[in-house]
Amino acid sequence: MSHRICRLFSFISMRDWDSSFGMRGLSNHQLSCCVNTLLQTLSATWELGEILDKWEAAAVREEWCNVPLQLKRVLSAMKSDTSRPAHHRAFLHSLDSNRIRLGTQHDADEVFLSILNLLHHQMDDEHLALEIQNLYKISVETCVQCLDCSSVQTLNTYLLSLPLHVKEDHDSLEGCLTSFFEHQELRGIDCCFCAQCEKKTPSKKGVKLLSLPRILSIHLKRFRNSNGDTRKLDCRITFPETIDFSETVKEAFSSDFNQNDCKYTLHAVVVHSGYASFGHYTAYVRQRGSQHWYYADDSHVHQASWGKVQSSYGGNHSSGTAYMLMYRRGSKEAVQQPQLSG
Repeated sequence: MSHRICRLFSFISMRDWDSSFGMRGLSNHQLSCCVNTLLQTLSATWELGEILDKWEAAAVREEWCNVPLQLKRVLSAMKSDTSRPAHHRAFLHSLDSNRIRLGTQHDADEVFLSILNLLHHQMDDEHLALEIQNLYKISVETCVQCLDCSSVQTLNTYLLSLPLHVKEDHDSLEGCLTSFFEHQELRGIDCCFCAQCEKKTPSKKGVKLLSLPRILSIHLKRFRNSNGDTRKLDCRITFPETIDFSETVKEAFSSDFNQNDCKYTLHAVVVHSGYASFGHYTAYVRQRGSQHWYYADDSHVHQASWGKVQSSYGGNHSSGTAYMLMYRRGSKEAVQQPQLSG
C-alpha cells in the first residue's frame, strides 16, 4: 500500500472520529487499515467476544505475542464508552510477532484466516478454541468422479471462509454461489489421480454443504494473477441484506445436511479501495442493539444507510468495493435484540 495514501487516510481519520453512538474508531498505525477493518467486523461479531470473555487466560506467559489474549483486550476496549479511538497497538504488535507484519500491505481474507488460526493454536482452553472455530466452520463434502471408470472419491473437510470466484462483468452473490457449487470438469493438467484406474484421469468435481455456521464469512475474489501481475476487478457484484441458502442454492446441500435454519442476515462488509498494488480498507458494520449501519474508516466512524452499504457493490474505479461479507444466521427480525446492561 502506498505510504503517502495511507498517511493521508490516517491524517483525515484522526481528525474526524466520533463515537457518540457507542462505536470506537482505531488509529492507523503503520499501515494498519486492514487489521483495523477486521477488528471492526470482529467487534460486530459479538459471539466471538462472548467466547473470549469466558477464557481465563491465566496460564499465558508471553502475553505480548499471544494473539487471542490481545484480541480479547482490544475487543473489550472497543466496547467502552469513550470518544477516543481504542488502544490496539498491543494487538498489532502481537500479530507482527506472529509474522503478520506492520508497515506491510496485507490481504484482508488472508489476515482474517491467520487470526482464526492463531486463536485456535494459542488458546490454552481447547474447548473454547473449538467453539470459536465452530462459529465460522463451513463443513463441505467434495466428490471427484472419474470420467473413465465412474468411480467416486469423497472427502469431508471444512472452510472458515467461502472463496467465491468473481466474473469480470456484472455478477451477484447468488450467481457466485451458484458457480461455486456447480460441477466442474477437470482435464489436462487438472486431471486427478484415480485409484481404480491407477493413473491421472479426466474427472468431474463437485462440492456439497454438510453444515453452515453461525457466522458465514464470504470472500469475493476480486484479485486476478496473470503473467506475474496482479490486478483488481472493480466489477459490480450485488449482495442482499438477507439471504436464504435453502432457496438460493438448494442443489448445494448434501444428503447428510440436516439444519433447518438457512436464513442469514448481513452484519459486516470489508471494503477495499484502490488497486492491487496499493489501496485502503474500510468497513460497514451493523450495530447489535439498534441494527443501524455504521461506516468505519480507521479512527473515523459515522452512521450510514443500507444505500451507502450498497455503494460498495462496485462498478466504479473511484469507489470502494466489497471484498468480504459477514453474514449471521437468522432473519433480520431474529437477530435484532436489545442490549442488556448489568
